[in-house]
Amino acid sequence: MPSPFSPSLLRYSSTHNPAPIPHLGTRYNDAGEFLPEPGNTVVCHLVDGSRSQSAILRARQKFLMMKEASQFAFTPVSSLHMTLFQGIIEYRRRLPFWPQDVSLDTDINRMSEIYLSRLQSFRALDPFLVEVTEVTPVGLTVAGASVEDRKALAAWRNAFAEVFGYRHPDHDSYAFHITFCYPIRRLDDQALPGWQAMLDESLEELRESAPVLELRPPAFCTFEDMNHFEERLIFDTDN
Repeated sequence: MPSPFSPSLLRYSSTHNPAPIPHLGTRYNDAGEFLPEPGNTVVCHLVDGSRSQSAILRARQKFLMMKEASQFAFTPVSSLHMTLFQGIIEYRRRLPFWPQDVSLDTDINRMSEIYLSRLQSFRALDPFLVEVTEVTPVGLTVAGASVEDRKALAAWRNAFAEVFGYRHPDHDSYAFHITFCYPIRRLDDQALPGWQAMLDESLEELRESAPVLELRPPAFCTFEDMNHFEERLIFDTDN
């Protein structure tokens, strides 16, 4: 008999996935506080004041109203974004997550300056639209809204891979997402029905009120932790 719960929900179940929680103790602690984890990345922030931002914030509020919300570390509203290309981080100094032509012990701030220099000649590619495809216990899974949008997203990632000098193992299969929170403790079995109902309701409401998400242009960002992503170079798709 098929499970009444989605695979993405079961990933956060203490019964169905008792494995250690990734990033707990390095990215954030068990009090829900984000820890220093400097790095860089390319993201698209939400458009402030947009209809889709309002819809996303309503969905996020549903998470916060769940009885088990304290089992998750929530990122600030201002940091909400879709990652377009994963950069480097301090605690992942190994291949293939680092360019082969730069020493693995290069200071993280120096790495960001190297990338800023390389990206000066980067030409913005075609714009794209994204839609929400699933709501999971940690946020939204998104994808290109059409075949052409999905091709555009792949083209951006391929182009950035050339500049950054590496391809993560999931380069071609990467699932785009907007993270609301990170798990501190997995959910007990009795919590699963309520969470599945909330996730399903949130997806339905998002599809109705925000069929396409309004995102800012891609930007190369630096960060000290998950609280803030500073836009250092914006790739304006309107030019």
